[in-house]
Amino acid sequence: MRRPMVAGNWKMNGTRASVAELIEALRQQELPAKVEMVVFPSCVHVSQVVSGLEGLPFSAGAQDCAEQSGFGALTGETSATQLSDAGCEWVLVGHSERRSLLGESDEVVSRKFAAALSCGLKPILCLGESLEERQAGQTLEVVGRQLAHVIAEVGIAAFEQAVVAYEPVWAIGSGLTATPEQAQEVHAALRKQLAREDQRVADGVRLLYGGSVKADNAAELFGMADIDGGLIGGASLKANEFGAICRAAGN
Repeated sequence: MRRPMVAGNWKMNGTRASVAELIEALRQQELPAKVEMVVFPSCVHVSQVVSGLEGLPFSAGAQDCAEQSGFGALTGETSATQLSDAGCEWVLVGHSERRSLLGESDEVVSRKFAAALSCGLKPILCLGESLEERQAGQTLEVVGRQLAHVIAEVGIAAFEQAVVAYEPVWAIGSGLTATPEQAQEVHAALRKQLAREDQRVADGVRLLYGGSVKADNAAELFGMADIDGGLIGGASLKANEFGAICRAAGN
């Protein structure tokens, strides 16, 4: 039985004051014990969040890591070693904004995934297609290629320590959401692809949906057979909304 998971990606948002307010508001939420919950603050707030979440059923993660796992002359980068030392347990890898806006290739994403694992961080691998690719009928080809690159780099066994998030680019921050059936089709294809390498690993990997998930559509999405929770963007910055999504995953 796969444990449901809800992850909140705060993106480039927050000040020390607003982060403190959000953590305090999360403390007031009724949170489901059987759901694994993670938040991904900006890098400058990681230490504040790690200490602020003490006593709450949340883990902290980072939104990205360097391709190199240790130390070095890479101004502005943060390695998985440093993130682990700061108290992170998770890291997002290959988020669509980094792929599309910052030009991260499948090869770069694969190296970041490997770097995270080598330092004991658990990666959430983000996959997704653009609106043009969906309209061209290329969704499964695109996400399949993105997943295959990582499998080739690290091997299928690595996914025992990882999570996969399907986030259609056209649904992120747009207010558009894939229908539960559209999301399930992609999730099922990803699990089938993993199963061709190792059925046991595929059965255990949690697949999250990300793309304008809100309290009013979460339950229907999470009710699909291969959707094990969500990677939440804007709604994770609102404690009441995020708490409701977590409770939907628990149900």
